[in-house]
Amino acid sequence: MADVITSEQRSRNMAAIKGKDTKPEMIVRKYLFSRGLRFRVNNRKLAGSPDIVLKKYKTVVFVDGCFWHGHEGCKYFRLPKSNVDFWRHKIAMNIARDYANNVDLKLAGWRVIRIWECDIRTKTKRDEVLKHLYERITESHNINVYQPNEIEGYSIAAEPLIPFK
Repeated sequence: MADVITSEQRSRNMAAIKGKDTKPEMIVRKYLFSRGLRFRVNNRKLAGSPDIVLKKYKTVVFVDGCFWHGHEGCKYFRLPKSNVDFWRHKIAMNIARDYANNVDLKLAGWRVIRIWECDIRTKTKRDEVLKHLYERITESHNINVYQPNEIEGYSIAAEPLIPFK
């Protein structure tokens, strides 16, 4: 099936999609701030420029969009019908970059937590996910434990990557 809008319009639409301060990010940030956590956002000194950096807990949080990060099995992730090879390659490269960033951050001693956009889209699921996120961040017994075979949300040896839920 052909695209219903011109390639120029599609290009303009895709270019308008924000990379930071997205609605899902803002939901997570407001929740964490309301629970008393203080953090930095989009720290460019760290691999992947994490959405939320909690230095006190040596934890970074990424809020990933289901489309851009290839959330398999999600109803919000569907490859466009036009230019399929381009999109398949682009999303595969995003997934590979996410994996490499996770490894780099973990080797630097950071805990990595990834949240999918769809997990915080509905209010009922959002409350549960955000509560679990807060608990994962503030638990003190795992703060500086290095686990070489596992990154929170990803298994290093796993292919394809299966993100944290």
